[in-house]
Amino acid sequence: MKYYAELAKMKCFTKTDLEKITDNTNTAGSILKTYQKKGYIKQIKRNLYATVSLETDEIIPTRYKIANTITNDTYLSHHTAFEYYGCTNQVFNTTYVSGKTRFTPFEFDNINYQYIYPRLTAGTMENTDGVRTTDIERTILDSINDFEKIAGLEELLQCLELIPYTNENKLLHYLKLYNKQILYQKTGYILSYFKDTLRLSDQFFEKCKQTIGKSIRYLYMEITTENKVRFDKYWQLFVPQNLIIKEKN
Repeated sequence: MKYYAELAKMKCFTKTDLEKITDNTNTAGSILKTYQKKGYIKQIKRNLYATVSLETDEIIPTRYKIANTITNDTYLSHHTAFEYYGCTNQVFNTTYVSGKTRFTPFEFDNINYQYIYPRLTAGTMENTDGVRTTDIERTILDSINDFEKIAGLEELLQCLELIPYTNENKLLHYLKLYNKQILYQKTGYILSYFKDTLRLSDQFFEKCKQTIGKSIRYLYMEITTENKVRFDKYWQLFVPQNLIIKEKN
């Protein structure tokens, strides 16, 4: 129990962290074996451990803390970032994690940790509680870009309904960094339904419109197999006849 208090404070740790505390490699290895056997710690994955609460017998770190500890630069992204911000109606059992260092997906404590390659390096932040995430603007664009692979359109729209405000200058900056015409089209179309709640100006949509070129595209590929489809001439997109959200009058 000599080192338990320090490990409880760290919540998540590696063998290297423990070696720094004990100042001895052999001692660190011995403690890992002993503490795991006694239930003081649990192995999350190779060379990553979580401290267990002696009061509740539950692991101390949240899945957000675990996600941030997988590598030195990992951060929450996509639907998990929306969850962190409180902008979801449901919590997924998959935690989406981005960062420079790729890792193999794994499961721990009934949660899947899934690596998502980041399209941008800008737009990350460390919150007041120390949790690293994409900021809300980048979370919006990442989610629009990847909704066919992550969460789906309906869940994306429900998340967007819960966002009280967004910075359109940041959105435009990240769109420029993405440098994808289709993302301008999808973003302009989808966010037009949230213009008032997100406090987006007409100029924002005009700038999106100016960048889409002349290409005609699909909001998502499966729409090619659907019956109730219409063409949005302004955004040059084939879209559902009715979105899940309430249509504009």
